[in-house]
Parts: sequence; structure tokens; C-alpha cells
Amino acid sequence: MPPSSPDGTIGDRPALARGAGQHVLVVAGEPGLAELLSTTLELAGYRISLAGTGAQALARAMEQRFDLVVLDATLPDLAGLGRERRPPPAHRPPVLFLTAYDSLDRLLPELGLGQKDYVTKPFRVAEVLARIQVLLCGPNRGVRQDGALAYRDVVLDDARCQARRGARALDLTPAEYRLLRHLLVNAHRVLSKEQIGRYVWGDFRGGNAIEQLVSRLRRKVDREAPVLIHTRRGFGYWLGVADGEA
Repeated sequence: MPPSSPDGTIGDRPALARGAGQHVLVVAGEPGLAELLSTTLELAGYRISLAGTGAQALARAMEQRFDLVVLDATLPDLAGLGRERRPPPAHRPPVLFLTAYDSLDRLLPELGLGQKDYVTKPFRVAEVLARIQVLLCGPNRGVRQDGALAYRDVVLDDARCQARRGARALDLTPAEYRLLRHLLVNAHRVLSKEQIGRYVWGDFRGGNAIEQLVSRLRRKVDREAPVLIHTRRGFGYWLGVADGEA
């Protein structure tokens, strides 16, 4: 591995985003996974607490405030927790789910009813750190008081899996919904095709699959002005109002 420089860069790559002492609850039953996550996040500047089950995590969330929860969604006791009625924690932190790609439809939002995201297993540490940074810093600027994610007149309601632009409902497929969500969370950031593919499908899709997906989403979102979904040729796609647009 190339040595890191004093400013944290590795070779010619920029340093990964670092934490500022935020308190993260890591929920993982596998000792190896728990150690990997806790060590990595501590080195990245976060304060870490550990829980080995969903029940332990809920108990901790009721007792103290966490800035973010990293939750292994394959824990065996999560299904049972979803059937129990209990008062929600006073503070609802954002949640990063770690899940198998074929289990995305079974994600449980028990530990946080606010901002959520996921990475599929096996994951890359750099991707986990990037998603944590977005959850802690980026999306909150676009989350309304009712919990919906929004940019200008585009609103995404994860609780109902509904999207709209202004008064017009957007009839999106699951893949289009995930793409729009990823673009909203990363508003004004260019996302590469690889980043989009891994978020939408859990792996990289070659050919013109991503171009077709973006094109379908544009036809549904950008019927009104200003145009929000843009191409940065050679780099990827981004969502936002371009300079000079009304």
C-alpha cells in the first residue's frame, strides 16, 4: 500500500472525509465486522459505541443520543423487533444499513425514522465513510420538518415511497426512485456511473444501462423548468440548478 502523506492523502488520492468526534453507534453481531467498523471509524475521527443485537441497540438509543447508527441489517433479531410496539427514541439519528443486495426490501427503520441510506455487503470501507459523511453533513440541508428529502420543488417521501415535483406526482420505478434519491442526497455533486450503479443496483452496470435509467428519470422530472438533472461529460451526472437558470 502506498504510504500516506502528513495531510492524509495516499499516493495521488485525496484523503477520505474525516469525522469531528460525532458519536456513532455500530450495531454488528459478527466480531470481525464490529472490530473492522469500530477501528476504522475511530481512526476516522468518530466516537464509537457498540451493540451486538438490535435489542441492545434500541436500549442504547433510548438511553443516550447518537449522531448516527451503522446497522448490520442481517442481524437475526431485527424481524422480531419490527413486530413489537415500543415508543420511539426521543432523538432519531440517521441510519446507515449494511445489507445483502437481495435483502434490501426487508430493511427495518426501527433505529431511526429520519435520514437513511445503505451499502451492500461485501462493502468497501471508503464507501462506508463516504455515506456516513453524507448522512451527517449533506442531506440534513435538504430534509424538511416532515422528514421528506427535498430540493426546490422536488420532494421525496421515503416513508411512503412517493416522489413529486411541485403538485405533480412522479410515477417512478424502484430503480428510478433510488437514482433520484441518490442525486438529491448529493445535490450539486457529480456522481460517476460506477457510484450510481453501486447505489441503484448494488454493483456496476456496464453498457448503456445507466444512460437509459438517467434518460427515463429526466423525462419524468424535467418536464418543468428549470432543468435539474445534468450530464458532466466524461465524469457523470448531477442534480441542481445550473448557473444562469431561473
